[in-house]
Amino acid sequence: MRRRPVLWATAGAAAGYWLPSVVHPLPGLRPAFGVEDRTGPGSHVALTFDDGPHDRGTPAVLEALREAGARATFFLVGEQVERAPALAAEVAAAGHAVGVHCRRHRNLMFLAPGQVEDDLARAEETIAAATGVEPALYRPPFGILTAAGLAAARRRTWRTFLWRRWGRDWSRGATAAGIARRLTDGVAARDVLLLHDADHYSAPGSWRQTAQAVPRVLAALEGRGLETTTLP
Repeated sequence: MRRRPVLWATAGAAAGYWLPSVVHPLPGLRPAFGVEDRTGPGSHVALTFDDGPHDRGTPAVLEALREAGARATFFLVGEQVERAPALAAEVAAAGHAVGVHCRRHRNLMFLAPGQVEDDLARAEETIAAATGVEPALYRPPFGILTAAGLAAARRRTWRTFLWRRWGRDWSRGATAAGIARRLTDGVAARDVLLLHDADHYSAPGSWRQTAQAVPRVLAALEGRGLETTTLP
């Protein structure tokens, strides 16, 4: 019988640790946790890319953005920046915002607080060294937060962003037309939009469909009177 209070206490601690993860499927709860999914006022949307840099996907996306004169936000992965620091620097030099995604792409729900802190500290250092930019933006892998992830971001005064709409471009069988349609149908001013400029953690070659979708996305946004902006 003495075991029962210990089990309840353990279960309660785990539930509290994982509680912030509810903001992924339940957007209405995001403000209560200080998690954002909208950009500033006006007829703007924030186009964001996760999981890079990627030796082929990132240059293709950068070129599509350059041709359209568009700006985006890239949430970078530390271990990928370590492999391609010059490419990370190119993202920042092109006028795009950079944020921290992680060092290693893992679900925070399976990491202890110390592991989360170490991961983010190493990612922050790597990204800052490569880009010359001190990150101020954060998005966790898979969009899943824990108490440790939120606490680590708050200690650094990072703003934590998820998204309002995503193209599901990471999935096998995604097409450029389908990605653009899914991302822009029903899009509204101030929405944060999610794509991926890399296939390190998704279907092999998925970056190709993303790169081909970007001009379609930008054209659809323009047709709705919306402009892209970086996250603040």
